[in-house]
Amino acid sequence: MPHLRISEAAQLLGVSDDTLRRWTASGELSTTLDDAGRQVLDGADLAQFARQRSTQVPSPGGSSSARNRFVGLVTAVTSDAVMSQVELQCGPYRVVSLMSTEAVRELGLEPGVVATAGIKATNVVVERPDRDR
Repeated sequence: MPHLRISEAAQLLGVSDDTLRRWTASGELSTTLDDAGRQVLDGADLAQFARQRSTQVPSPGGSSSARNRFVGLVTAVTSDAVMSQVELQCGPYRVVSLMSTEAVRELGLEPGVVATAGIKATNVVVERPDRDR
């Protein structure tokens, strides 16, 4: 089982180390000690906790088959006569979308607007930074 230190787990959850320590102190998450005597969290337990705490973003106007939905703030819009690039900051993640300039106008997308990025991809690359290729 993979184990993560408090700081690593906090970064993955997008919270401070102190918040994660409060969750462990209240019993919401359990820790063990590694060989060096540091508190660590079980990776599988952390994944389950993250899924339980995630919020479902409702689809405006009905259902959608896209499961990956990120609410964020529009930070930039670059447009020409036909196409636009829209950048959103969704928590610690930057999401970039290419769409028609007509769609940008219809949605009223401009910096400072809150929007939801719905992502449905047929090709998703998953990497492990701790593994050699």
